[in-house]
Amino acid sequence: MTDFGVYVHVPFCRHRCDYCAFATFTDRDHLMVRYVEAVRAEVRREIETGMKSADTVFFGGGTPSRLAPELLMSILDVIPRTSGAEVTVECNPDDVSLEMFRVFADRGVNRISFGVQSMQGHVLASLGRTHDPDNVRRGVDAARGIGLSFNLDVIYGAHGETVEDWERTVRSVVALDPPHVSAYGLTVEAGTPLADRPDNHPDDDRQAEMYEVADDLLTTAGLLNYEVSNWARPGHESRHNRVYWNQGDYRGFGSAAHSHDRGRRWWNVRTPDRYVEAIETGRSPQSSEEVLDAETRRIEGLQLALRTRGGVPIEAFAPTDLELLDEMLEVVGERVVLTRRGRLMANEVSMRLR
Repeated sequence: MTDFGVYVHVPFCRHRCDYCAFATFTDRDHLMVRYVEAVRAEVRREIETGMKSADTVFFGGGTPSRLAPELLMSILDVIPRTSGAEVTVECNPDDVSLEMFRVFADRGVNRISFGVQSMQGHVLASLGRTHDPDNVRRGVDAARGIGLSFNLDVIYGAHGETVEDWERTVRSVVALDPPHVSAYGLTVEAGTPLADRPDNHPDDDRQAEMYEVADDLLTTAGLLNYEVSNWARPGHESRHNRVYWNQGDYRGFGSAAHSHDRGRRWWNVRTPDRYVEAIETGRSPQSSEEVLDAETRRIEGLQLALRTRGGVPIEAFAPTDLELLDEMLEVVGERVVLTRRGRLMANEVSMRLR
């Protein structure tokens, strides 16, 4: 049975990265306390309507570690959880400390996701990131000292980043002996500063080479690729992400947070100001919704499953497509999984699903 997830969106950031299209804000810190109280109130409303206990909880953003630890954990305190629930907090390496992680662990957090992006200073500058790579090492030491599992989140393909730069980043990541690594190719999102600078857009061929570098080094280090952009040691895969990949149900709390329940998706208003106002005046923060028909949901489920190590049933592809895509697909028993070349072309391959 698929886990039930809870996502909490924390929209506050110290600095907005040039590539970021998420609902994050650098000028709303004055709302932090009211925002947290609003999220707590939204959770309580959902509990009153019968929300079940969460198997996974994920604090994302934005930068959840911008909030004082006790303030952030006051949200977790009101979220009902099952025994052994996975609870993850995204953190900026510059924000963390041993004391912060002690508070987290005491309140039920058992996993940290560090926004590393790169271990090369000039690449971080190109991405508009401001953290010190040395703080990644200190943060990992602190998490490990408390007994927290952790993920290192990295991005490849920034302007000015060479394949050699990227290899150095991955080797630095591997040296930290992480249980989990997420590596994403830089994408250009409309409305971001990066979108307005076409000369800084990533090169597809170089990104493909960087992906292969990451896969080689991470696999050699004992981390297995279990989704196109995610590698983990056995037993350390992200349960929360699997909720999404398995089309499971989840509730999102906070501004711009998304929820899903058996094919119905809905999301909250985007700005923290409007969100807080809606909650404080007793109104719903919901902005809009969509209901997927059975066929759309079936195809979407196959597209998500294809990205994972488990793949899709063999009948999801026509026999002629299995032959045509021979270098991108591998038949394993009654399942079809992506080869590494197929992972590089996952979106195009998924168009052949039937």
